[in-house]
Amino acid sequence: MCGIFWCSVQPWWVHLLLTQLSTAAEGEGASCHNTCWHLVEYITRMVEILDAKTREQLCFLDKVDPYSTIGDIKNLFHKSYPHWYPARQALKLDPKGKSLRDNEILQSLPVGTTATMYFRDLGPQLGWTMVFLAEYIGPLLTYLLFYFRVPYIYSHIYAFTSSPHPVVTLACACHTFHYMKRLIETIFVHRFAHGTMPLRTIVRNCAYYWSFSAWLAYYINHPLYTPPSYGELQVNYALVLFVICELGNFSIHLTLNNLRGEGSRGRKFPMPTKNPFTWLFLFVSCPNYTYEVGAWVSFSIMTQCLPVALYTLLGFIQMTIWAKGKHRTYSREFKDYPSLRMAIIPLIL
Repeated sequence: MCGIFWCSVQPWWVHLLLTQLSTAAEGEGASCHNTCWHLVEYITRMVEILDAKTREQLCFLDKVDPYSTIGDIKNLFHKSYPHWYPARQALKLDPKGKSLRDNEILQSLPVGTTATMYFRDLGPQLGWTMVFLAEYIGPLLTYLLFYFRVPYIYSHIYAFTSSPHPVVTLACACHTFHYMKRLIETIFVHRFAHGTMPLRTIVRNCAYYWSFSAWLAYYINHPLYTPPSYGELQVNYALVLFVICELGNFSIHLTLNNLRGEGSRGRKFPMPTKNPFTWLFLFVSCPNYTYEVGAWVSFSIMTQCLPVALYTLLGFIQMTIWAKGKHRTYSREFKDYPSLRMAIIPLIL
């Protein structure tokens, strides 16, 4: 007869089932033992959730399917604490360790029949679509306030006046086009998972985008603004570069969107298509960032404005960090990943 380690929390019908199984299979030796053990392994999972700071027990889940994901456990925890919806939850095996991913399976974790997890509240969350809409609408509207010179921004004698320099109007058109494109991509092009961002991070990001937009708009639309040193030649060349980079950025986003749409065929890394703007994939892993930086470099040349140049530099630093992280992920995940590709600048970085 199979020897079975049993847990008292199981329901009566499981006791009966195993008793009958053991009796019926008596004398079958190791085969019976393995069958019973696998059944016990399947039904004896329990999850204890503690507060990561105080170590206070928040929830005890019994009869948890061993093939449940962390996402499933978050949903069960949410039933006990409705104000902590799954996106707000971070579950860890160690209070100071990394958060478990939602797709990780309970049985694959290094835990026994009772898994102890530590909970941390991530705070209020917003979905990525709302995040990007909030980040992009602000700069779009803020810039226009300065362009139309609403009262109390500059001296009252300049209220609702326009600049005599064509480059100022052109800069407004380019800036508006850039953020309108971003908004359209957010709504119609980008595919977002169910990921979220903490509200406090959104406030910080919006402050960054909105304040920089106001700062550069203040100087470009200022009544004392002076046009670029090389006049129309400098402006026109910068405009051509700006349009190329904006079209390139949009083309890359379409390509990435189509790649994500083929998720059922297995995960792939992006490759160039017949669209010439995507050929930059031959040299860099994140050409969308390359084009984005190029657009802001051209805008800096067009306006010859120091705040724009500083904003471009900071954006380049941040996008380089993102691009290098993505490049490492591609290189680690795909053994046949092209060795010629760099992260953001061809042959250099």
